[in-house]
Amino acid sequence: MYEKYHDKGLEIIDIPCNQFGHQTPGTDDEVHEFCQLHYHTKFAQMKKSDVNGTNELPLYTYLKAQKGFAGFGEHKLSKLLAEMLSKEDENWDKKPDIKWNFTKFLVNKNGEVVERFEPTADMNNVETQIAKLL
Repeated sequence: MYEKYHDKGLEIIDIPCNQFGHQTPGTDDEVHEFCQLHYHTKFAQMKKSDVNGTNELPLYTYLKAQKGFAGFGEHKLSKLLAEMLSKEDENWDKKPDIKWNFTKFLVNKNGEVVERFEPTADMNNVETQIAKLL
């Protein structure tokens, strides 16, 4: 998607985070190497950072304030994620926090948050929304 739309104005900023099941335990260099080796990423990748809590990046404070959590939709993993999150916090679904890795925010050229996509989002829908915005 990055290669398809980059010349039309799409920028992707990847911010790795290890707050979700410790799925990103390596150093910044190890994470970058893994992503390039397995996913052939060509977009910018920042250093590993927190997206929730007292040490969250101010960018995520802004993004979450603009578009809070609105559910996981009808994905096959939705129920599993809900069960897992409810074990840690019974009010998990009422908070704007990032729930799991690969949550995406679509931001227009003016810095306005247009859409939030949970990791369960259909990537075809993500692409459709990007194409409309460009």
